[in-house]
Amino acid sequence: MLENLTQRLSRVVKTMRGEARLTETNTQDMLREVRLALLEADVSLPVVRDFVARVKEKALGEEVVGSLSPGQALVGVVHRELTSLMGGDLGADASELSLAMQPPAIILMAGLQGAGKTTTTGKLARWLSEGNHVQNGRKTGKKKVAVVSADVYRPAAIEQLKMVAEQVGVEWIASDETQKPEDIARHAIDYARRHHFDVLIVDTAGRLGIDEAMMREIRALHDLLNPIETLFVVDAMQGQDAVNTARAFGEALPLTGVVLTKLDGDARGGAALSVRHVTGKPLKFVGVSEKLDGLEPFHPERMAQRVLGMGDIVSLVEQAQKNIDVAEAQKLAAKMKSGDKFDLNDFRDQLAQVKKMGDMGSLLEKLPAQFSQAAGQLQGGQAEKQLRRTEGILNSMTPLERAKPDLLKASRKRRIAAGAGVPVQEVNRMLNQFEQMQGMMKQMKKGGMAKMMRAMGGMKGLGKLGGFGR
Repeated sequence: MLENLTQRLSRVVKTMRGEARLTETNTQDMLREVRLALLEADVSLPVVRDFVARVKEKALGEEVVGSLSPGQALVGVVHRELTSLMGGDLGADASELSLAMQPPAIILMAGLQGAGKTTTTGKLARWLSEGNHVQNGRKTGKKKVAVVSADVYRPAAIEQLKMVAEQVGVEWIASDETQKPEDIARHAIDYARRHHFDVLIVDTAGRLGIDEAMMREIRALHDLLNPIETLFVVDAMQGQDAVNTARAFGEALPLTGVVLTKLDGDARGGAALSVRHVTGKPLKFVGVSEKLDGLEPFHPERMAQRVLGMGDIVSLVEQAQKNIDVAEAQKLAAKMKSGDKFDLNDFRDQLAQVKKMGDMGSLLEKLPAQFSQAAGQLQGGQAEKQLRRTEGILNSMTPLERAKPDLLKASRKRRIAAGAGVPVQEVNRMLNQFEQMQGMMKQMKKGGMAKMMRAMGGMKGLGKLGGFGR
């Protein structure tokens, strides 16, 4: 979603880093580009003005002027101010979900209809039940989670939450459209206490627009539930409307945080930079895909790095550690070390590991701009589709064919292509890619990493990439 903003700001960052010294003129040029990039991304005008003013104040101050590398120091100013804009000034623990109360800890979900409250309720329940919750930098273990819907207006809203709860493996507390929201809430609290749940997440009704009846109802629910967390769920694709909605909810409820959904959508991204400034509350989570594991804790500094085209390698590594089967990876490493041949069965296993890591788009977005753009172009931006196609080809082979690819002559290739629903050329292309990978594995086994890197071509710029501030 932030692709256009990232591309614009990446160009600005590259130009700034090349400046040997800063002048009033080139600083003003840079700030104008930053201002245009933010406005094009649909960041609200007051937020843009405030941001540019703070960057200008520090850019023309001693912090940059006295630096040996003023261009890079200026990048540092932009990075820090962008981090602050998205909540970095609230402290490292502000984005953490607080559950420090006598169980059940109650989380109230608020927002307009269509923002993704029900799906986010399921995603958050899954995230907590899998033991991902962090307090003061430490994981607190798996939680026993129950969910309940107090939305008695939208058709099938209660049934939708029931289905989501079943999919993520958490308890669904029954309710129906004939009940009053307050009665549903009272019953849910009593049920959660009697059955010793750690967390109760309450999904509330939304409207197509803000109205006083909706606000009265959710205020009454808040007073009754006394939740430790009141999360405002907002659609990132709403643009300026998201900011106006955030302001209205912030005035009506004591919000504790914001969840930004559909961050993977085709939108300009201004809501991600504006909502925290308007509400004064931290962004706690972002929805990065439609899948029920597509929820990520929000880290202002990491998001600032992504927006500036620096990538988010820390989150990428965390995602890999969470989903990769370490035993399988060690098994492959031992096989390579012993000199056993890397075959198509191993290749299929590796594809399965990649699939476990989640949505390919969200993975690519965490790479530095140079690599994410290049990776996106490898298959015309259709990495996920290509992955499924390759998996289909491999699954159409017999175990013997995967173990001995030399058996794959014309007739077998035609059978495999028909089974996978692809042209024979696709099978040949996949086999060529596999042979290249085999060659790389041999080089690695021989310790010829430097030779391999040179042979790959186009990789000599890797050493110059470096991290922020280099």
